Amino acid sequence: MPDITDTLRDYYRQPAVRARMLEFLGADAAGDFTAEYITADNTRAAEREPLLPWELAPQLEAGRDICRSLADRDSLLAHVDIEYVNFDFPADAYLDPARAFALQEPVEMALRRVLAHYGIEPLHILSGRGHHFVWRISRASSVFARLAESGRAAQLHDSLLVRRRDGLDAPSITCAFAGLGLLMEFVARLVMQLADRDTVIPVEMTAVEPPPSRRGREMISLDLSEYADPLPMRTIRVPFSGYLKPWQQPQAIGTDNLPRIGPIIFVTLDGTDLRHGLAAMRNPALAAEAARDATAVIPDHTTGTEHLLHHYLGSGLKAFHDFFHTARHDDPHRWPETYDHTPLDILPAGAREALRHPNDLLLRPVGMQRVTNSLLDRGWHPRHIAGLIRSKFERDYGWGAEWKDYSPALRADYYTRIFAGQRTSVATEAEEIRGAETHPPCAVPSPLAAVEL
Repeated sequence: MPDITDTLRDYYRQPAVRARMLEFLGADAAGDFTAEYITADNTRAAEREPLLPWELAPQLEAGRDICRSLADRDSLLAHVDIEYVNFDFPADAYLDPARAFALQEPVEMALRRVLAHYGIEPLHILSGRGHHFVWRISRASSVFARLAESGRAAQLHDSLLVRRRDGLDAPSITCAFAGLGLLMEFVARLVMQLADRDTVIPVEMTAVEPPPSRRGREMISLDLSEYADPLPMRTIRVPFSGYLKPWQQPQAIGTDNLPRIGPIIFVTLDGTDLRHGLAAMRNPALAAEAARDATAVIPDHTTGTEHLLHHYLGSGLKAFHDFFHTARHDDPHRWPETYDHTPLDILPAGAREALRHPNDLLLRPVGMQRVTNSLLDRGWHPRHIAGLIRSKFERDYGWGAEWKDYSPALRADYYTRIFAGQRTSVATEAEEIRGAETHPPCAVPSPLAAVEL
């Protein structure tokens, strides 16, 4: 079997493949880009070292896995990720993609229906384990300003404007990205409500470990984790790039499985049914052929996002977010007399152990979920639960470089907020969408075989 790097190197030499990748980077005729940077990873590790976008060509010649910055010079990029996760058999989505994607179909269809309700038709991309949906919002628009205003309360202090990588850590873009995170939480909650009747495995807003089943601890993640970190540090994979994650995780995936998996290519799904999209994703020749007729331009849906934002601003979830932001974390100087005195013995075992052994029990979403739920039940304000989690993240528990480029405060706020927010219903808003006549494009029965659990 050819080396995966050689396979990608040959595939990248197709002009249509490079043209689509340049579109996604926002390239213009003058050779400028709206993407702030790219990364190019090899089979050994996801190094995530930033490169200038015009360094793309030599990275393609090296057969690399290409991502672009979520930060953009002209736009705020909205991104939603759906993926199948199996904690016990991480290779399952790669070895049986038809099943993994069939399990996701109710969630995918619900997301497309929610976005279509507001007039948003994003770029739809197939990944190794699921779907990515991307669109852009003009930074010169009024909706950008309203998102910035919505997100302003989510900022704790100036130190959250940290780890500048792309020059876009000004307060406006930082706050707008925070506001977008709140809005995407609303979208995810609507999707979960709409898909609830049809899903057969757990669906969560992050990779929370579910109970075991015959196929292991499997779930569908509506992954919004990028909104838990500073914008300059987050990337999204470029359409028609190779996908090297299985090769970067040989112990989890199993070295014997890698030849069975073969090459994986990110492909767009515009106008293509899922069966053909899956075939192209696993065949570089078919992916190159698809690139000739596809587009990877990120569509502008500023107006649709404004409609979505208007709905969110009148929702019960927005009221919960306002309540969440009425409190602030205790000042770090006061932690010895406040958060450090949290009585752990009265907490359930899962929450207690996560707080006693933060590395790595509290890093796991399920650990933060257990702490959040147990302290909410004891009357804690959710922002102070986040403050307690942050106080653990900012102490020396042998983190190494874990927090080098990330914010413990943002991470704690995000996860506490989404778990606490699940106690606020969005049923009324979801029923409005369910009863509307708008339906997602290509809303036809799945071409995939029935799912065997």
